Amino acid sequence: QVTLVESGGGSVQAGGSLRLSCVASGDTGGKNCMAWFRLAQENEREGVASIFIPSGSALYSDSVKGRFTISQNSARNTVYLEMNNLQPEDTAMYYCATRSGAWCGLTETTFQYDYWGQGTQVTVSS
Repeated sequence: QVTLVESGGGSVQAGGSLRLSCVASGDTGGKNCMAWFRLAQENEREGVASIFIPSGSALYSDSVKGRFTISQNSARNTVYLEMNNLQPEDTAMYYCATRSGAWCGLTETTFQYDYWGQGTQVTVSS
């Protein structure tokens, strides 16, 4: 069993920044992929960034590339999502997720993530 706890969400104006954190605990061995997804109202859940823990290799969706950065602190079992130049369309509930394996894709239909956090809300006003 793995528990993921997100934090760092909040309300900012367009152009602002936030840093989300996700702390993993429990049986995290072999959970090589950590990812951030987001769900806005009336939309499908969207994968925005993932990281392969052993190498630090990251993957981003086109919608956030160049603005968001995913990073890790392995010693603290923590993954971060640095979000810059936030826009109203970034408003969503952000979830941390983890899976085993070597492919940290962002398409849920292809890459099934086993454990999810409760989410942290990000609201960006214009």
